[in-house]
Amino acid sequence: MAPSTQANAAGGFVPVIDIRPFLTGDAAQKSQVAKEVDKACRETGFYVVVGHGVEQSLLDRTEAVSRAFFALPAAEKMRLHRDLTGEAGSAGYTAIGDNNLSYTRGEALPFDLNETIQIAPIDAGDDDYYREGASRGMFPPNRWPESLPEFKEIYVEYFRRMIKLADDLMRLSALALELPEDYFADKVDRPVSKLAARLYPEQTQAPLPGQLRAAAHTDYGTVTILKPGNAPGGLQVADLQGEWHDVPYVPGSFVINLGDVMARWTNDRWRSTLHRVVNPPPELRERSRRLSIVFFGHPNHDVTVSCLPTCQGPDNPPRYPPITVAQYYLAKQNQARVARFPVPRSAAS
Repeated sequence: MAPSTQANAAGGFVPVIDIRPFLTGDAAQKSQVAKEVDKACRETGFYVVVGHGVEQSLLDRTEAVSRAFFALPAAEKMRLHRDLTGEAGSAGYTAIGDNNLSYTRGEALPFDLNETIQIAPIDAGDDDYYREGASRGMFPPNRWPESLPEFKEIYVEYFRRMIKLADDLMRLSALALELPEDYFADKVDRPVSKLAARLYPEQTQAPLPGQLRAAAHTDYGTVTILKPGNAPGGLQVADLQGEWHDVPYVPGSFVINLGDVMARWTNDRWRSTLHRVVNPPPELRERSRRLSIVFFGHPNHDVTVSCLPTCQGPDNPPRYPPITVAQYYLAKQNQARVARFPVPRSAAS
């Protein structure tokens, strides 16, 4: 189905959906919201949610402590520097110049113009699921800034609240896919989800050719929950014709997008959409400091992702072989590692 470009409540390509009727309403109200979500996921793979129930005070505290972290001296942030070996679960700080999201697509463009602090799962247990085999690297210990003791407390609270919202969105997704509401419950109860704050600083000089705040990429998992920034140089999504569309900024909302795992589960009925963060206009570079807080929702690492029964039929056979979440993520990490550290031609011959 070709994407619709009809205006919606916010105006633009990405629809705005009030999920409060799903969270608090009756079966008919839930069904109506599920239909809206199915349409958005078929057409764009992105939607903006309001009525999500996350307390504004938590949003405010998380943003404030995130800004405080990025304002720390560079040397202090570098004490939490991430080990950029491409391991699936690496956590910590990534400085400007360290990374480019194009690597995850097997490309190598100039480094992204952002710095990031990433938090790994915060409630990992001690049993083998968290410590052995495919789980290795997915549950690394988190390190916290010593001079901001409130950072850990707020981020743990926010992480747990995002887990709840992600579970709500997966229940909503199940209904939208004509499945029992609890269909995904046992597939996301020990997730390998991540939380990141990403600062896009003011641009004091022109970017390099092809350089963006965040290069075009898709996410890996099920649902990504973005608390967006509101500054020049923002998020864009691509339609099926390759045209780029701005994502509307709605105060108090979250931007939701689907990842590759959900696209595979749904046999591409739902889209894992290419998206990027663009540079601000030249005349606004010095007033373009932008903060985003993003929760990457993932399933359990041992879940096998195979085509859902409601997304296949005689004329629509499964497009992808079954694969575990861990296997898929490892393949993507290897692709990124090769793009970042290509083998010299002489070594490959």
